[in-house]
Amino acid sequence: MPKGVRFEIINEMKARYPITMLIRIAKVSRAGFYKWKKLIVYKLRRTNLEDAVKSHIQAIHTIRPYYGYPRITDRLRDEGLIINHKKVYRIMKELDIKSVIRKKRKYFGVEPSNIYPNLLNRQFKQDLPNVAFATDITYIKVGNKFYYLSVVQDLYNNEILSWKCSERNDLKLVLETIKDLCKKRNVHGSILHSDQGFQYTTPKYNQFLEKNNLLGSHSRKGNCLDNACVESFFSHFKCELVYLSNFNSEQALIQAIEEYIHFYNNERTQKRLNRCSPVKYRLTTAA
Repeated sequence: MPKGVRFEIINEMKARYPITMLIRIAKVSRAGFYKWKKLIVYKLRRTNLEDAVKSHIQAIHTIRPYYGYPRITDRLRDEGLIINHKKVYRIMKELDIKSVIRKKRKYFGVEPSNIYPNLLNRQFKQDLPNVAFATDITYIKVGNKFYYLSVVQDLYNNEILSWKCSERNDLKLVLETIKDLCKKRNVHGSILHSDQGFQYTTPKYNQFLEKNNLLGSHSRKGNCLDNACVESFFSHFKCELVYLSNFNSEQALIQAIEEYIHFYNNERTQKRLNRCSPVKYRLTTAA
């Protein structure tokens, strides 16, 4: 009988019988058994890690289909997964994931995408509320499904003013988030900054901004630092909530998001805001 099989039998029976007796009967060494067990645990962890990396890569590709393996590698690193770019390339090839590269083409009766200038230009600190907002989308895995969180942030005090969560990463999610913003704040003449995701470059998005007197602003292509404030919020959100939780339903996720954003806005202090929470800073400066 091969040693590997004998080790498996020992592993199954060691809870009922002394390991010394099992090793003697199987005619193997204790050191050999523990070495085999360590190797099995290592392989299992490696498999679980690779599965997690695959899930992250698929989710990033869904949100940013124009990211190639170098940018996906950078995004994984931002989320705490330090993976070699060659491995990311191999996994993407295995999953048949490719970046979507836009090609110049003639349009016949089709409206082109709307790309706005970078009006914000990394001016993340504003002197007054409602002058400039930033928006973006991130993903959250719940079981075998992905959910997408869209937020709008006031760059005056980093307050999250509006948010929506959906199973679909689409234009509807974005517009519902901004509609909610328009109900809460005076957005006339305000800047609304985003990246160049497909939702933010559609003619319908452009029409919605014009209708509500919002000034569109876009990050430079592939430059996440141009929208660093929202990226920073998502980083805190994932580290302080998502990675520490095990959501078992959509309802549990929605409730957790609502509670975290209330905490972020009303209790979580920020150095940039004189150690105040976003809401306290706004109320203090308005007084």
